[in-house]
Amino acid sequence: MSVLGPGDDLALSATRLRMGIGWDADPGAGAAGFRREIDLDATAVQFAGGKLFDLAFFGNLRTRDGSVVHLGDNRTGSGVGDDESITVDLDRVHGPVDTILFLVSSYQGQSLQWIRNAYCTLVDRGADEAAGSEGETELARFTLTLGVPDTGLVMAKLVRSGGWHLQAIGEPVSITKPSEGLERLARFL
Repeated sequence: MSVLGPGDDLALSATRLRMGIGWDADPGAGAAGFRREIDLDATAVQFAGGKLFDLAFFGNLRTRDGSVVHLGDNRTGSGVGDDESITVDLDRVHGPVDTILFLVSSYQGQSLQWIRNAYCTLVDRGADEAAGSEGETELARFTLTLGVPDTGLVMAKLVRSGGWHLQAIGEPVSITKPSEGLERLARFL
C-alpha cells in the first residue's frame, strides 16, 4: 500500500474513513505576544454542485445526513496520537453531495509554523475480515510542521464521480474558523 502525496489520486473501495490530526505547541510560540496554546481544528466540508451543503467541525459535530462526525475538540494538542478526528461513512453521504474537503485550521490565527510534531492523516477504517477486527490503513499523510506559513491546510478531497476517489492536495489556505472564509475553498472544488 502506498501513501498518497500532494496531487495523487486514488479510487476508493473503502467506505469508512477517518481524518486525524495531531500536534504539539512549539516552545517558542509564546514569544512576541502569541499564546502558548495552539488550537488546531479538523474540518470536513461537504459540497453539492460547487455549493456548500454542510460541514462537521468543533461547532457542528455531525452533518445533517449523519455521514460525517467530528469526534471532539482538543484545544491544546496535549496527549498522544490523534488530537482530533473526523469519521466519514461514504455509504451514508447524501446523494447530491459530490465533494468533501478535509482541512486543518488554526483557530487563534497562528501560522502553522508555530507548531511541532504536527501531522494530518486520512485512513481507511475498514474491517480486517481475516482477523475479525477493525483495522486502519493510512491513505494520505501530511506533515504540517515547518514550511506552512499560513493558518490552514487543505489536506485532501473526496470526489464522487462514478464511485468515490481521494485526491491528495496538501496546500495552505488562509482560514481560521471553519465556518468563516469558506469562499477561500472554492479553488479546491
